[in-house]
Amino acid sequence: MNAKIGKDLKDYISLFKALGDSNRMAIFNRIMCCSQEEKSDANVKEVSTCCDLDLSVVSRHLSILREAGVLDSRKEGKEVFYSINYKRLAKRLRELADQLDSCCCHLTSEEKNESRKRK
Repeated sequence: MNAKIGKDLKDYISLFKALGDSNRMAIFNRIMCCSQEEKSDANVKEVSTCCDLDLSVVSRHLSILREAGVLDSRKEGKEVFYSINYKRLAKRLRELADQLDSCCCHLTSEEKNESRKRK
């Protein structure tokens, strides 16, 4: 196992567990839609429109996503607003993709060249 992957294994497990749940992916998608609507973040009530879950369950899912580094949160009065931590998420996925690319010893030279071109 690559030393970098081994060192960060807990982070990767947390990330993929967080994104591996259909309700959390629906929540993630809802927050992405909010950001595309030029609203940088959303509170629990706004996020809950994505799925048929109680607010307390949505809040629990949001906490899991935040703890995994997928989401950022900010408190405003009694409300908590969530946004996607694009920078950290992209960095982690890019690191993993780089690790996969470096493990391409089984690929043909043509496949390796194609992989390098994508970088």
